[in-house]
Formats: sequence, C-alpha cells, structure tokens
Amino acid sequence: MVNTRASSIDTAEVERFSRLASTWWDPRGPMAPLHKLNPVRLGYIRDKAAARFERDPKKLDCLKGLRMLDIGCGAGILSEPLARLGATMVGADPAEENIAVATAHAQDSGVTVDYRATTAEALAEAGERFDVVLAMEVVEHVNDVGEFVATCASMVKPGGLMIAATLNRTLKSFALAIVGAEYVLRWLPRGTHQWDKFVTPNELELAIENAGLQVTSERGVIYNPFADRWQLSSDMDVNYMLVGENNSEWKGGSK
Repeated sequence: MVNTRASSIDTAEVERFSRLASTWWDPRGPMAPLHKLNPVRLGYIRDKAAARFERDPKKLDCLKGLRMLDIGCGAGILSEPLARLGATMVGADPAEENIAVATAHAQDSGVTVDYRATTAEALAEAGERFDVVLAMEVVEHVNDVGEFVATCASMVKPGGLMIAATLNRTLKSFALAIVGAEYVLRWLPRGTHQWDKFVTPNELELAIENAGLQVTSERGVIYNPFADRWQLSSDMDVNYMLVGENNSEWKGGSK
C-alpha cells in the first residue's frame, strides 16, 4: 500500500486525480491542457538536460544513460516521451489508479518505464538517486512545498538537475488558470486548482536553494491562441519552470 501519511501528500488531491485516471491519455478529455503543454515542457527538459550532461539535443536518444524521476507522473504522459528519448525513467505517483493506467499504456506502446505507486518521501528514504528529478505541475498540489522540494532535491545526484513547473500566485493566474481555464473555457474540471496553493517564483527559488541546489534557469510558459500551442516566454505571471543544479562534487562532463 502507498504511504499517504508522508507530510507532503494532500489526500484530497490524490483522490481527485485518481478519479480522472482513465482519462489521462485522452487528448480531448480533462487532461487536454497537459497534452498541449507537453511539447514545450518536454523540449525544455530535453534541452536543459542535454546542456548539463553535454549531449546533442538533436539526437533521438540524447537522454540515453540518464536516470530520471517524474514525481507525480499521473498516467505517464511526460514519462513516456522522455523514455523514448533514451532516459531510464522512473514514474512515481501516490495514486494507484494512475499507475495502473500508466503501466498498461506503456506496455501497449512498447515503452519501458518503471512505474511505482509511491511517494517522494518513500523513494528518498529508500536511497534512490537520479540524474534529473522532475516535479512538473505538482508543487501546487502538495501540503508542504518546502519539505516536498527538499525531499526531491535530496534525490538529485551531484552534478544533476531538478526541474519544476508550476503556477504563480498572481491575480492574472487567478483570472486565467482558474476563472478562465476551469469556469469559462472549461479546459479543466472545476476545482482542479486552488489559487492559495499556487507558488510564486521567489517562494520556489527559496525552497530549491534552501534544499542545497542552485537555481540557474527560469522561464515562463504562455498560451499562444493564434498558433494553438504553448511556448516559452519571459512572462512568468501564470505558468513557469525553474531549474536547480546540484553542483557538489562535480567536475563536469557526462555521467
């Protein structure tokens, strides 16, 4: 059984996303916004990891040999494409229903991902370590951001990266991410997000640096309605991504 007593787990959030498990891979379902967001976040992760580990991002297997953790992976819509780029993927989520769907989809797709119904705390306590730890669209769903980030950071190998994506707590994000996305456009089920749990870039940067990592990159992500796609931007008022590096005991070069 999953240990849901870990301090970062919000059981109400886990239950909410568990109920959506069967819809994760439907590009027109409740997770449609994540499907649209996937290309820009995948490209960001690929480019940052390739630069850090001296790889050619144009190569189809540019992440080969890198062990990566996708914490809060849902049903694996980000884990699978990263595995296709060569990464040795571990996808972890506290919702057993999500992991069951993820495992079945990976088997049908012929993609190898080590999916686990578990928590960040359990992985850290087991001594798991990774070249890259991903916390994508998850910190706004945990109880204690500082403790969750510290747990994730503890699993980053020397020389490795932690990459996080979340929503800024601004009036603009309330208008667009909640009123617009959930009530007007109905891109997301109502109640998907709680504005008071959004995390500002300063708060996330502080949590990452308090955990011993150095923030080296931050980018906003905006929706372009004319192109019907998400793209990187200097505007971090709503969606944004950060990179933290573990610079201890690293001499440079490939892992």
